[in-house]
Amino acid sequence: MGMIGFLRRLVLALIAVTLTAATAVAADRVVFGTDWRAEAEHGGFYQALAKGYYAAAGLDVLIRQGGPQINHAQLLAAGRVDFSLSSNSFIVLNFAQQAIPMVAVAAIFQKDPAVLIAHPGQGNDSLAALKGKPIFIGSDTRVGSWLFLKARFGYTDDQIRPYAFSIAPFLVNKAAIQQGYLGSEPYLMEQQGIKPVVMLLADAGYESYGALIETSRKLVEANPGLVRRFVQASVKGWADYLHGDAAPADALIKRDNPEMTDALLAYGRARMNDHGIVESGDAKAYGIGAMDEARWARFVQTMTAQGLYPAGMDWRRAFVLDFVGHPSGPK
Repeated sequence: MGMIGFLRRLVLALIAVTLTAATAVAADRVVFGTDWRAEAEHGGFYQALAKGYYAAAGLDVLIRQGGPQINHAQLLAAGRVDFSLSSNSFIVLNFAQQAIPMVAVAAIFQKDPAVLIAHPGQGNDSLAALKGKPIFIGSDTRVGSWLFLKARFGYTDDQIRPYAFSIAPFLVNKAAIQQGYLGSEPYLMEQQGIKPVVMLLADAGYESYGALIETSRKLVEANPGLVRRFVQASVKGWADYLHGDAAPADALIKRDNPEMTDALLAYGRARMNDHGIVESGDAKAYGIGAMDEARWARFVQTMTAQGLYPAGMDWRRAFVLDFVGHPSGPK
């Protein structure tokens, strides 16, 4: 190789190194906190990380999984994370009620995966049939979806039995009824030889969104481009996770949560597809992550009637529609 050829290769190598360094410097660091330990219900975010969708959007994303002692909503309010995952619509509405400037910018789940679960053959085959019967309910659910069940089906608080987040009482009592998550407890029960009756609250009119991406109003106003890039890359990850090869995301999920198994991940992904958790409702017309102001209004009205929110609360402060499709904007 002659001197000219050597110099040409050297110059090209230096250019490549410079461009790589510039790209690394340009990437925006983002910390994203999820609402629980890594699971299939976080799969789209892990897919966006594993497949490089975040990197292609100029984002250096760190996913921090949640857990029983971790409250990423509080860490978001404290500025410790840039985005967090809200399990349901109540969290950002509670922020709005308290005048805390945090907002939802996308709703990945059109249907909240909350379910009630009963044994087969006991006459507990519908939500209406559970009125007046004891149900294992957690404290968070009591001030959440339980209010919908009271309004819609006439449930009363004396039905509540404390739920310790264990299926053990359910397994030994055929009359037992408990709360759960579509892609979790039913699978564990099936592994114990029980094919439970699973009732998805969303299919009975429960309009809470699920898996909402929330961030600070400050970030929305100061750097809307970053918010848009994060949302769009996440949406791309979700479409790929649900319909493509999920192995890249699953590998990262199992790295973060070694208790997760391939079988449970496949079960969770299948249930999300079977029940339209991500791609039903407005997402069919306006894309994954879509939100609807009218739906927010109906949800707030129901919960206000149950005494959870004061009349006249400025509930529109809970979300921003600029980053996803919605009925009042372009598809």
